[in-house]
Amino acid sequence: MSELEALKAEIKKLSARAMQAKMDLHDLSEELPIGWQTIQSTAQRAHEAFAELEQKRAKLKLLETA
Repeated sequence: MSELEALKAEIKKLSARAMQAKMDLHDLSEELPIGWQTIQSTAQRAHEAFAELEQKRAKLKLLETA
């Protein structure tokens, strides 16, 4: 598997993880004030997932233009 194919597969997994984190944050917001103690950790997980996804997409763009 080439580096480009491996990166695309990793992005697919990261995208799924980011979408799950987004849904977890959304679900938490709908249930407030129940579970308010987990706001920070849930938001941090979503932030990290989207940050990593953005970084990998930027790397893919560089590889595709090279």
